[in-house]
Order: sequence, then C-alpha cells, then structure tokens
Amino acid sequence: MPTRLFHISDVHFGVEDPAALAAVAEAIALEKPDALVCTGDLTQRAKHSEYAAARDWFSALGVPVVLEPGNHDMPYYNPWERFTDPFRRYNALRAAVADGFESADVVLVPLRTTVRAQTRFPWSDGVVKPAALSPAVAAIRALKDAGDPRTIIVIAHHPLLGDEGKPQNPTIGGDAAFAALAAAGADAVISGHVHIPFDQHRSVGGHAMRMIGTGTLSTRLRQDSPACWRVITCEPGGVIATELRLAGAGLGGVQAA
Repeated sequence: MPTRLFHISDVHFGVEDPAALAAVAEAIALEKPDALVCTGDLTQRAKHSEYAAARDWFSALGVPVVLEPGNHDMPYYNPWERFTDPFRRYNALRAAVADGFESADVVLVPLRTTVRAQTRFPWSDGVVKPAALSPAVAAIRALKDAGDPRTIIVIAHHPLLGDEGKPQNPTIGGDAAFAALAAAGADAVISGHVHIPFDQHRSVGGHAMRMIGTGTLSTRLRQDSPACWRVITCEPGGVIATELRLAGAGLGGVQAA
C-alpha cells in the first residue's frame, strides 16, 4: 500500500479551532495514516501552556508525528530566551511526541525557514540560511547517489516561493533554496504559514518542483479559506497524490487538483 501522510499546519494552540482538531483526530482514528506531518506554528505565542496543549493533543493521536517549527513557535514574551535558545520549548515538544518515521515510499527532509531575528520587520516571513539549506541538499544528494528510489519531500514552514506573478518573494533566500533542492532531486516541498492551501508545479532557473501547502486548524482564517488539512499519498519515483480535507466537510473532504 502507498504511504499516506496527513499534512497539517498552523494549529496555533492558544487560538486553535477545537472542532477542526477533533475532525483531524477522528479521521486519524478511522483511517490510520502512516504519519502526521505538522509544518509549524504549533502555538500562537510559544507559551508553556500552549506547548502543553500541543503535547497532549499530538501524543493522543496514536500515529508517528513529524514536526517542523514555525515563526510563532519561538518565545514571544521572553526576548532573552528567544535570542539565546529560541527552539528550546519546541525541541522539548518534539522530543516528547515525534518518535521518528520510516517509509519504503517516501523520505521527509527538514528545512528550517524560521530564524530568531531578521534585518526586516515584522519577523514573520521566512529566511533560508546556508546553514539550514546545506544539510538538506546534502541529504537529498546522498539519497540520489545511493540510487534510493523513494520520493523525496522537503518539509518547511514557509513556502519557498511567493505568489506567481508577484515580483517579491517574502521568503528571503527562497528562490535559491527552491532551485538547489530541485536540482538535488527533491520531488516536492510541503509547507504552511499562509493559511491558504495550494498545490503548484513551479520552476526556478530551469529546475522544477512541486509546492504543496495546507491551511490552518486555528481560528486565524484568511481570505475565506476554511480550516483544512491535506492527505498526501506517496509512492516511489516521485509519485504524489493529494486530497484537501475541509474540517467541516466530513471525512470525504474535497479533492484537490
């Protein structure tokens, strides 16, 4: 059977949507996906209480959990901790609930797009630094050099490219990162942050890759996009199928293009 992943993002515990979370948990219990992948913004302000709520929810799901942090997951009210150890609270959650995921069909490669500070304001949009990009590219190249047939999906919080037709990319270093990952052999990058689902085939510098995003499971809805998550089915050789699920539409969901 192909590997089935549930992809969620932007839960924002603290302003979460309980009904949406219940819909995801019910679908997981009934369908038993191979893993749940959350691409960041697990919390609203990175409070200890919000991380505790996230830990309780993720640990009760009964499936492997894969996490990547978002810009909301660094301390908001503790500047000292944000600058000295920004991911301490996130790392504690990850150690508690993310127990590893292996598949014969797909490899998930993390790419950190969140940084503790930027030279612009606000600090919400993404930045891809060489220290984050290099190990991701190296991991993909190693898989390809070894002849690994599995589909390669990069997981990040911020979309690497901006909206098509717009001159500015809100993710600093995103264009170069997209090109490098695609050139190395990645098949897709999945993300969140914008709270709007999308599924696109994009190209930078002659290097093509699929960009897949899901919406939010919080009350912070944008552009009339409802709370939702995505089912991603993977087979070797870059074969990826996606289905968008609306939290209020039952388990049948809405199928994406």
